[in-house]
Amino acid sequence: MRVLISGGGSGGHVTPAVAIAGHLRDKNIEVAFAGTKNGIESKILPREGYKLHFLKVRSFSRKKKISFANMDAAIKAVTSQFAAKRIIKNFAPDVVVGTGGYVSWPVLSVAAKLKIPSLIHEQNALPGVTNKLLAKTADKVMISFEESRKYFKDGGSEKFIYTGNPVKPEYFAIDQKEAKKELSPGRFMILSVGGSMGAEKLNEVLIDFMDQYSKNKDMTHYHVTGSRGYKEYSELFESKNLNTCGYLHLEEYIYDICKYYAAADIVICRAGALTLAELAVLKKPAILIPSPYVAENHQYKNAEALAGQGAALIVEEKDLCAKALIDKIEELTKNPAKLSDMAHNIGKFAAYDTLDKIYDIIMGAKNKNEAK
Repeated sequence: MRVLISGGGSGGHVTPAVAIAGHLRDKNIEVAFAGTKNGIESKILPREGYKLHFLKVRSFSRKKKISFANMDAAIKAVTSQFAAKRIIKNFAPDVVVGTGGYVSWPVLSVAAKLKIPSLIHEQNALPGVTNKLLAKTADKVMISFEESRKYFKDGGSEKFIYTGNPVKPEYFAIDQKEAKKELSPGRFMILSVGGSMGAEKLNEVLIDFMDQYSKNKDMTHYHVTGSRGYKEYSELFESKNLNTCGYLHLEEYIYDICKYYAAADIVICRAGALTLAELAVLKKPAILIPSPYVAENHQYKNAEALAGQGAALIVEEKDLCAKALIDKIEELTKNPAKLSDMAHNIGKFAAYDTLDKIYDIIMGAKNKNEAK
């Protein structure tokens, strides 16, 4: 059996794809991917041992409807369909799965035209534009928030199935005490993450926070900047002599991030749906800084769902500064009971059977198609 997965552009689309692929591979199913050379998938997927087929696609700008970039995007939207058809013909998948991002559009739309079962997975409470379009022709739509149904046409039909967000098996199996012993023995640990592609203001504020707070406390702090601007942030980090503190660390990207999440006492991060699913499994208290640059502010909606249940704190980027973070950290470190309650509450959001549900849906689509 063969499954082709397409999704990319950001870690939020690639991470669930990798989790799904790993589960399928464990079932002796051959998996390949379709993505772009510029997206984060080109870095992650080869390391995971998957074949990645490339397409040339780009997103449309919503701000400037008439522009060279949008003209180029329109041309690539057509030519990428021919490339997607070649990939599908050569790989001959039994099922095609899309996890979002504009790269999934040509692959899933061509699969539907070729009568190959096509499934999509939506990670956020507010569905992305590509998935809303693909939902019209997809055989099944897997959602991670029940409230997502209202944003899809016919979202209440049997075509839409709640699965939750997939989390890689190592998040369930990791020994948190051993991770803490390795990364921050005997010390309180903060992990802050700017995002797979970086986040300028968040990165600058976190380095300022490390300078004002972390270096003066008996704690370990790891900050992940993302790829964009890492050289400049490294120089800023060194200019403040933070590199001389053996317990402060600046990283461009951490491939085994699971271990760092497991060791952390508090996580400061964006509010991407997959990140929140991972934190929920590990029961990690979080200070969430929703990205204001995503479509329809969907990260704030994700964060609000957790904060409303006492599972996280929110700092909006417009209010973000070192002092705001210091106040939140102090609020938690001086109140261990609240920190414990947050850990308990975020654990309620964990979904433990998502990958099994997705596997069953994939197999069901394959078997139904063969029975025709």
